[in-house]
Amino acid sequence: MRIIWTMIWAFLLSAMAVYVISNMSGGHFDFLQVIILTVLFTIAAVVLGEGVIKEEEA
Repeated sequence: MRIIWTMIWAFLLSAMAVYVISNMSGGHFDFLQVIILTVLFTIAAVVLGEGVIKEEEA
């Protein structure tokens, strides 16, 4: 369930970032860029959350 929520948030944040950056540069909104950023954000979050960052045991 964590990965599904990660994908949803990555999609929403990617769509927002692509929309803002494309409007600021005078370009057009490209949905393929949203998908690519979603995949990259999801992979980065899963790798960091599951592997790299460990909880300290007290």
